[in-house]
Amino acid sequence: MKILAVGMNYSLHVEEMKDILSSDPIIFTKPETALLLNNKPFFYPDFSSEIHYETEIVVRINRIGKSISPRFAHRYYSEITAGIDFTARDIQRKCKEKGLPWDISKAFDNSAPVGRMLAKTDFADVNRIRFRLDLNGNTVQEGNTADMIFSIDRIIAHVSEFFTLKTGDLIFTGTPNGVGPVQIGDRLQAYIENEQVMDFYVR
Repeated sequence: MKILAVGMNYSLHVEEMKDILSSDPIIFTKPETALLLNNKPFFYPDFSSEIHYETEIVVRINRIGKSISPRFAHRYYSEITAGIDFTARDIQRKCKEKGLPWDISKAFDNSAPVGRMLAKTDFADVNRIRFRLDLNGNTVQEGNTADMIFSIDRIIAHVSEFFTLKTGDLIFTGTPNGVGPVQIGDRLQAYIENEQVMDFYVR
């Protein structure tokens, strides 16, 4: 099982990060040890003092696929949820300044909390799904898959050019604007439409 993630897939997030738009999806990976399930707490790591949340729609691959055509990509997933791409922003910044890979800022243990899966068929259109993150009861991030630069199907087709997708693989599809820091004691609750899929604490 692997976790593939897309960076800079919402225009307003590109602006807030002062980055540039890419003509193709920007892909990075997280190892299986990054996965955090069942609303278990996220323990703030000692190596960073600036952990940021990045809330995203996550899809779970349901069959093996390679070099998938965009028009068939919808067949390769049947469940979605919300996930958080925790990022050690201070470490990422230092790595970028030096021109170094920044895997350690994204792929550390438990950096990928994933919520309860929902059936894709529960939604009229996966390209128009609202989602949000509440931090200590206040909404801090809101997104809609309609605002993605690259659609879910386009992402699946693109990553399958480079990686064989297998059953159980997860794809984080990018975060909207509104990313920010978490602190010990924070409560994070993620929703898709009005359905809560994740509720956990930072310890």
